[in-house]
Order: sequence, then C-alpha cells, then structure tokens
Amino acid sequence: MSSALPDTLRRALDRHPDGPLCVAFSGGPDSTALLHALAMLPQARARGLRVLHVDHGLDPHSARWAAQVQAFCATLEVACELRTVEVARDAGEGPEAAARRARYAAFAAALAPDEWLLLGHHRDDQAETVLLKLLRGAGPRGLGGMCETRPLGRGRLWRPLLDLPREVLRDYVRAWHLPSIEDPSNRDPRLRRNHLRHEILPRLRTHWPHAVDSILHSATLCRAADETLRAAWQPAFERLLDAPTGSLDADGWLALDPALREPLLDHWLHARGLPAPTAAQRRQIERQCGARAGQQPCVRWPGAELHIWKGRLWARPPRRPLDPHWEAVWHGEPLTLPDGGRLSLDPPGRLSAPLTVCLRRGGERLRPAGDRHTRELRDLFQQAALPPWLRQACPLLHADGELVAVADRWQTARGAALFQALGRQPRWTPAP
Repeated sequence: MSSALPDTLRRALDRHPDGPLCVAFSGGPDSTALLHALAMLPQARARGLRVLHVDHGLDPHSARWAAQVQAFCATLEVACELRTVEVARDAGEGPEAAARRARYAAFAAALAPDEWLLLGHHRDDQAETVLLKLLRGAGPRGLGGMCETRPLGRGRLWRPLLDLPREVLRDYVRAWHLPSIEDPSNRDPRLRRNHLRHEILPRLRTHWPHAVDSILHSATLCRAADETLRAAWQPAFERLLDAPTGSLDADGWLALDPALREPLLDHWLHARGLPAPTAAQRRQIERQCGARAGQQPCVRWPGAELHIWKGRLWARPPRRPLDPHWEAVWHGEPLTLPDGGRLSLDPPGRLSAPLTVCLRRGGERLRPAGDRHTRELRDLFQQAALPPWLRQACPLLHADGELVAVADRWQTARGAALFQALGRQPRWTPAP
C-alpha cells in the first residue's frame, strides 16, 4: 500500500504543529481518505481531531448521508458535528456557488479560535479551479488557484493535499475498503466543474499528457506575480478605501494601472464576502465610473451588485425584491424588515400605542419637526445623501394613517412628541 497520503500529512503537520484540527467531511472519497489517514496519526489525534459535516438539504438523501457520516466517525472514535444550512436559490449565483457560500459560512461559524479546518482538495481539483478561473477572465490572483492556507472565521482553512493527485486518494480508499458517499450531483454535466472534470480535461490529456503539470506550473507563476503586484496595490487600497462606509474612491481606482486595478477590486469585494466580476463586468464598471452627475449606475452579477454614487464604489449582496405593499403593526419589539434590516426602540421597550410600519410607495410628504415647510420624502433623501439602494427599504412609521416618522431620520411634531413622551427613539439598522 502506498504511503504517499500518510507521509504527506505527517510533513504537513510538522510544518504547522500548533492548533486543534477539524476535517470538513462530506463523506465523499477524498474527504474520507483525508479523515481516515489523519485518524491513523497519533500527532493528529493529540490535537483534538474532530469532524464537521454540512448538510445542504439539496439532495433527498442528505439526511441519510449525514447518518452515514456519523456512523463512520463513530468507527474512528472521532467527534462529529453536523450543521444544516439553507442554500439561497434566488441570489442568481447558480447552485454550485450558492451551496459553496452557505457551506463556507457554516465552516467559519463553527471553527474554534486558532483551529485548523482541513479540506480534501487535491492536485486535480487545483487544475480544475485554475481552468474555471481562466474561463472567467481572472488575473494572476485567480489563476494562482486555491491557496494552501488562509484565515477563516476564528481559525484557518488548510488544504494539505494540493500536491497529491486524485488517484492517490482513491487508491487509499480502495486499499482500506473504506465506505464513501457518491453524490450524484458530481456526475451532472450541467455543472461547470463536472463538465471540465469529465469532458474537457480528459480530452486535454489525450493531446497534452502533461496538461495538469503545465496548468499548475502556470498557477505557481501567477501566485508569485500576484504577491509582487500586491506590494504595489496594497498602499493604493488603503488610500482609496473609506473605512467607515467601506466604499472606494472611483476616480482614484480608475486611475490605477489595470494590473493593479483588477486585484485591488477583487480584494475589496472578497473582504466584503462578495464574488469578483467577470472581465466583461469589470469593463462595464470602468465605463460607468464616467457616468454623468445625477445618474446612479449599478452593475450586477451573480452574488453581488456594485453601485457608483457620489464618486465612490459601493458593493453589497443583491437586494431582495421588496413588496411595496408590505406593512406591519409595530409595538416596539425588534422588527425584521423585508430586506433583512431591522427596526427597534432605543432603549428597548414598548410603544404606548402601536404604529403601522410600511415601505415607500411614492409621493410621500412630511413636515419635519421644527421645519416651516412640508417636504417630499424624495428631496429629504437626496439632501441627507441616503444611498439610493437603501431608500426603498427605509421604514415609514404611521399613527392613525398619518406619516409621523421616517425610520430614525425625520419625525413630524406629532412623532417627536410621541417618542419624547415614551423616552425612547426608533433605530433603523439597514441590511448589510
């Protein structure tokens, strides 16, 4: 039996000797090989080896798979934590990206301080990742492929098997007669990674037997180039970023050399938990930076939307479609708004009489306390520089059908008297 997998893990543990270990365990062949080989190593068990399994609920057999995972961990005498996630189906990302986002959010939430989360990604996975990035028009950072380690939650993500071919892991599973789960979605040719794995890469190897070697050599060069570029764009990023708002100076970003502009934008987006745009979407962002005053350009792609407003770039997750006829009776308790924002009282308490909360429907007017004139809500939003993407979700508070407050921004004389008598004020927390 080959010792390639155990030897690779011993060396990896020697390189990173500190911190507890957790395996991201799907039950598939690759993570099964990783977990079993680690469980055979005393130095791994000494570091509190445990398992984390995420159930996406996308397959009707997922509960059965979770039970199989628990049973396998029990045979190894390794603790197993199960986490169930909901995969967003309306974010426009596609099932692969949406499931990945939900899975990694669960990983980040589950990690203990300084804990290492080990994944079974291998050499062939890396080649597929680089090709997918190439087809998206990625720059050096994306073409460098998956990194071996990176921060994740309170711990770190770790891919110790990136130098091992898939077949080494499969041979290990066969040699030890290990049970593993075969997810049928891994054979679905409609999924991009599967199409590359089962259709494109085998054809490439027919004509270029060393295709994977060449792809990974290029990835190594791209990672080196990315590190060099980072030294140049990092100071620019710190200069262009407005930390309180998280926005970027649009003109300053556009003035950068393209070799710096693209990785800086990706870094900014990833730091906000958002995916990078394609090459075509980047060009659109650059064109929209020159929009006329008064325009409010927005560039959208699966999982993100980027606004250009007041000379700055603003990025956020896609907005949920809002029902303009939504309304709720509010007694002062924390109220979740349709976009995921929240309305509450500060300090917490109850209203003396309930208010009706609704969203903007157009044409609203009110006279702010102390103001001589009744004003259109649209004008107040513009004067207060409330970002356009927040205006439709701003909660409007009514008493007996009369608009008395706009979130925590404006109150009529009646609204001001109501909240002063209560000794509390409304607080609006917009969705992130």
